[in-house]
Order: sequence, then structure tokens, then C-alpha cells
Amino acid sequence: MSRTGVRVSVFGKTDLGRSREHNEDTFLVADLSTRNATLQPEVRNHMVGQAGSLFLVADGMGGAAAGEVASAMARDAIYAHMTTVWASDKEQTAQRFAYRIKEAVEIANQLIHAHSKEHPEVRGMGTTVTAAGVFGSDLYLCQVGDSRGYLIRHGVAIQLTKDQSLMQRLVDAGELTEEEAEQSERKNIILQALGPDARVKVDLTYQSLQRGDVLVICSDGLSGQVRREEIAELASSTTDLAALCGKLIDLANERGGPDNITAVVARFDGPGLPEPDTRSHVGHQVYALASDESTTEPVPVYTGSPAPKPLERHDPRSWLIIGGALALLAAALYLVLRQ
Repeated sequence: MSRTGVRVSVFGKTDLGRSREHNEDTFLVADLSTRNATLQPEVRNHMVGQAGSLFLVADGMGGAAAGEVASAMARDAIYAHMTTVWASDKEQTAQRFAYRIKEAVEIANQLIHAHSKEHPEVRGMGTTVTAAGVFGSDLYLCQVGDSRGYLIRHGVAIQLTKDQSLMQRLVDAGELTEEEAEQSERKNIILQALGPDARVKVDLTYQSLQRGDVLVICSDGLSGQVRREEIAELASSTTDLAALCGKLIDLANERGGPDNITAVVARFDGPGLPEPDTRSHVGHQVYALASDESTTEPVPVYTGSPAPKPLERHDPRSWLIIGGALALLAAALYLVLRQ
């Protein structure tokens, strides 16, 4: 039985797009309290229970079918950690919930990195991930890469995540406007992903929810083709979430569908949430874990992973993982500013 008084309606959908031969995206919709990950009615409309709910989008990358392996491993490892380690945690608090999601993403990175080293046929694989956990009346997001999370409130879509990309770095530095960054040929250059490096820096943020809020998590196959104003308009005019996912994907495909397209959409309601308040802040808000939360404590680790899939042609996507290499970042910055 729910103790939160928060109801969530949710749906997810992924699409090949019009240019790719296979789909390297994946997503997850799960009720952690019942340990049920599905799009069946009992999860599509459920009260958020004591253990919370989890939504995830991962966008794989790498040669051949490696991206599919990486995104599936991330999904499975994060879900397994939250339904085993978090579910058995003696201290089920908001702080611990946020810590466990971040920990789950870090463990997923370790597993993908190790799998890549052990299997030459998928070496170099990686995946973005944006995992959103609902605990009580709050939303916690863990992000690596550039899959985005938007919150629609009062008909306005606001990006909760911040792309870990070269273009976002230039925007933050005041060298480019958001509009220029969206038009750049280098907008797919990301600074990190799960898998390529042994360690990863997870961006942990949070947002207090209100009645009627709509969350949209998506891969860049959607955010790269559909503006956030259009996402807000469709979310505000479409009550059926399955139809909303379909409309968003259709719009991206109408504009060429150059990449795989994935969207998870959730609407929040119920007496456990406050009435909408225009004065409340919405946006990228870093969540600081308490100093006693250690990411080095020993925990049980999920070690299952899907077998590598048969090799297909090389993925033509020109993603670059810079991973803190300042010289490479400076060179890329120089090339952008010369144009």
C-alpha cells in the first residue's frame, strides 16, 4: 500500500528511426515497491510505494551491436541494484534513495567497462543513461551523457538535466548560445558515457513535484529533432501517455529520424503532492549527498549481463568521448570558435 499519496501514470516507447539498421536505445519503467518492470496496467498507473519508482532511458554507442549490449547492461544492472540492495536497505530515507541510484549507475559503468575489456568484439562500447527515481514527493535524476529529462509545469517545459557535452560546455562558458549549440555539427560530441572509462562522474539532481507535473526522459534522437516548446505543447494537449509517446516519436521521424528515438513520459498526481505553484523553482538543481554516504562501501553487485550480439556494420555515429582530456577539449574549442 502507498504511504506517499502520490500517483504516477507512465508509458515508454522506443523506435528505430529512419536511418539506423538496429536500435541501440533502451528504456525502463518500474515500480520498485512491487519489483515490477513492465508496461502492463499495474505499472502504467500505480501509487508510488515505500521503495519508490524508477524510469530510465539509455542510448548505446559503439561499433557493430555493442551499443545495444551497453544500454541493456546499464538498464539491467541499475534495476537489479535498486530491487536488491536498495530494497533491502535498513535505512529507507530520501538521502539513501538518492545515494543508491547514483551507486547503481556507477556500478553499471564498472560492469560495462569490465565486459568491454573482456570481449574484444564489443570493445569501446558505451551508453548514456538518465535514470529518474521518485521517492515520496520528490524526483531524483542521475545522468551520464546527453539523454535529457524535462519537466512540464503550467504548459512550460524546463530541462532538468544538463548535457555532458562539448556544446553545453561552450554554452556554459558563454562562447555559444543555446540556439547555436543546437545547430552545430558537433552537438553529438559528449564528454563521458558509461563504459569507456573505469570511473564516471554522475550528475545527481532533484526536483520537488507538484500535482499535474509531467516528466519526459528521452534520447537525443528526440531532443535533437523536437524543440522543448513542442514537447510542452504536445504534453499539455495529449492526456493519453501512450499516444503522447507516439506523437513525439512521429514528429522526430517526420524531421528525418536520423537516430533511434526513445521517450518515457510520466504524469504525477494525488493528495501527497502540493497544488501547482508558479513561484516554485524548476530546473537543474544539484543534490548534495551527506558526507557520511560513502561510494566505496562494499555492496552486493549484480553481475549478470546479456551475451554479445552478432556483429553488424559499424555504427556511423561520430560520437567522441573526451573524458577530461583538456588538450582535446581545447582543440575542439578552437575549431568551433574559428567558424
